[in-house]
Amino acid sequence: MKLTTRKIVISGMLGAISIILGATGLGLIPVPTPAGHATIMHVPAIIGGVLEGPVVGFFIGLIFGIFSFIRATNPIFADPLIAVIPRLFIGVGAYYIYILLKKYNISFALIISGAIGTIINTVLVLGLAVIRGYLPYKAALSVAFLHGIPEIIIAAVIVLIVGKAILNIKSNSK
Repeated sequence: MKLTTRKIVISGMLGAISIILGATGLGLIPVPTPAGHATIMHVPAIIGGVLEGPVVGFFIGLIFGIFSFIRATNPIFADPLIAVIPRLFIGVGAYYIYILLKKYNISFALIISGAIGTIINTVLVLGLAVIRGYLPYKAALSVAFLHGIPEIIIAAVIVLIVGKAILNIKSNSK
């Protein structure tokens, strides 16, 4: 796959949005869970992957992961294996799910891509946290359900809305 100027620019812009969401706190949506918020900082990686391909999704995830590592306030994210590696697969996985499903229904494909991108992030981060000894399995499972489900729903809705808007703009500009 060719890395065009467009793909580099979109990677940078969506990566910057992910950083802004984290740095300002705008990426933390209040929800009634023990954590108190659901993050949407991974959503730009999903959108970039779905709309521009797996390489773009990979680079946005890399930017998100490096930011997460640099700004870590939790020992789990001070570990670069946990802060960076899972984020590389968010947009890549979302892209392949979107490609697989878009022939059936674009809206459904966007919703499921948003959900799967979020699940990839949650499962890989928590799985590595368990493997690396930061969390016991039962705690990780609890976080996955109590915290992950609101994130999945929020991400699916945002990816649907933003994805449809961008696809509509793309189709009208041709």
